[in-house]
Amino acid sequence: MRSTDLIDDLGEPVPVVGPPSRVVSLVPSLTEAVEVSAPGRLVGATDYCTHPSSLDVPRVGGSKYPKLDQVLALAPDLVLANSEENRPEDVQRLRANGIPVFVMAAAASVPAALGSLRRVLTQVYDIAEPAWLVEAEELWREVAPVRFRAVVPVWRKPWIVLGRDTFAGDVLRRVGVANLYDSADERYPRPALAELLATDADVVVLPDEPYEFTVDDGPGFFPDFRPLLVSGRYLTWYGPSLVDAHSALTRAVEELP
Repeated sequence: MRSTDLIDDLGEPVPVVGPPSRVVSLVPSLTEAVEVSAPGRLVGATDYCTHPSSLDVPRVGGSKYPKLDQVLALAPDLVLANSEENRPEDVQRLRANGIPVFVMAAAASVPAALGSLRRVLTQVYDIAEPAWLVEAEELWREVAPVRFRAVVPVWRKPWIVLGRDTFAGDVLRRVGVANLYDSADERYPRPALAELLATDADVVVLPDEPYEFTVDDGPGFFPDFRPLLVSGRYLTWYGPSLVDAHSALTRAVEELP
């Protein structure tokens, strides 16, 4: 692979020569995907890269505010980033220091996310398509009929919900849950609680990340909606977890009263 061959999801050149062997990932789900698929090449990850649980590499802060001096000190031959999770100025600083950065676009659907992951793994890492990716594509290919209409908070103080063109919204839609804010102008609207309560939703989906909604912190705000507490990793991570996510989320929806 010549250094001019690779272009990231945003159309920017990624001047790597050959498969990288010293990679820093600034995206938790990318960390899991690349370590499971091509183990041993990561030399750094964020504090929030919790999977695989066996990963033992230096931590370089959070996705939004990584410690760039620590990233540079690791002398990576590639940094993995995401257009939604990582700030453009951080990507620019890394590139200005001669570090190739592959920025994955914020995927609006499961197929889009898996397509980007295929590019990272087969073009960047130059490995065969992993079995988990093929299985995930098969599992998520179908879109179930709508069974419930939901609001999906991802934060409170202030309330922030899933809006248009989000990966998590597409995940829910494929297991039969329609997001009432999927036609909003923003990807993450900030409606008042009173507005949420006035919708005709019958379910409120409450993930445990990025805000950690729990049985005692979440459902009580929505007394007329059936609560669906789910793993935020299953809802928002694109990678090997998508295989288990399909059965877990399908079962959770089927068990709603």
